[in-house]
Amino acid sequence: MDLHSEMLLEEFRESLPELEKLKEQVLATLREALNRNGLIVTAVEARVKTEESLAGKLALKGGKYATLDEVTDLVGARIITFYTDDVDRIAAMTEQLFEVDWNNSVDKRMLHQLDSFGYNSLHYICRVPGYHFRFELQLRTTLQHAWAAINHDTGYKSGIEIPRMYMRRMNRLAGLLELADDEFSRIRSEITDYRRRVHQLVQNGKLDDVLLDGDTFRSYLQAEPFEQLNKRIAAINQAEIQDAPLIRYLRVLVALGCKTLGDVSRLIHKYEEDAYRLARYQLGNTDLDIISSAVGLQNICIVCILSTGGGKIGLERMFDAINGHNTQNAALAELTYQLASNLPFMSQLNA
Repeated sequence: MDLHSEMLLEEFRESLPELEKLKEQVLATLREALNRNGLIVTAVEARVKTEESLAGKLALKGGKYATLDEVTDLVGARIITFYTDDVDRIAAMTEQLFEVDWNNSVDKRMLHQLDSFGYNSLHYICRVPGYHFRFELQLRTTLQHAWAAINHDTGYKSGIEIPRMYMRRMNRLAGLLELADDEFSRIRSEITDYRRRVHQLVQNGKLDDVLLDGDTFRSYLQAEPFEQLNKRIAAINQAEIQDAPLIRYLRVLVALGCKTLGDVSRLIHKYEEDAYRLARYQLGNTDLDIISSAVGLQNICIVCILSTGGGKIGLERMFDAINGHNTQNAALAELTYQLASNLPFMSQLNA
């Protein structure tokens, strides 16, 4: 290493406290901005270049740098995203947070030829007001990061030229990773569009056009379809209604034959009166002043199971699906069956 490089290395040692402070400032700024914008990422990382790494760089390219601040990656930060389109969102965010050195920044995503592959990432050289040194920010997806790490390990670290047959296979894999990145983003976009369509169909009451699944059931629950029944039940004891998760009843509704939200809606209208009568038997001789918001849906399921001949076994299976399998579900099914035996339709079933 020549004298000039030695002087740069000595300046680096003296600048380490400022570089560490810059690293922490960059990390804090990025994390706060990601949280504020609701952006979920795989990782946010930052590091100060090691003396060993800088020495190696100066040994190879020391004459390129007149001063230490011309080394733009003394502090390096990286954001790893799940999706390719999030890279652009974070890039726009970055441009508002820091002063970007456009002459030294590079978008490697734009450098590929049509017939070539390789890892893509966006590299910004940025400055934080009040700091002498710049820093490098890399933005890439999880798959792009995996490719970069693997390519570096199998190629550059080995110190040998990779035979063409292996490079061809590596390039094929890189192409698959790029395709997977694009597909993940496309699928997310299509799922978002699907959820918007479902929400619109639910708003317009076209429930028979909406298949029953986790997403559609959650959208349906936003319309509070069990609210009226729950209020009638709460009025029995002037009770308060406490929120409870209803998504766990999805498996029960599917087992009862519901395929669309229209099927769920018809189930409510068909069995809500008997569900209310059952609640009167459940609460009539108690002083309960708090009930679960799941009571209306649960009683509808109970009445449906019993009216279709499911009996105690069907009730126990329902409680297993809702509460998880345990020995108390059999006793709960027995108690519920006894209370429901007073319902008019039960006497007809037992006749």
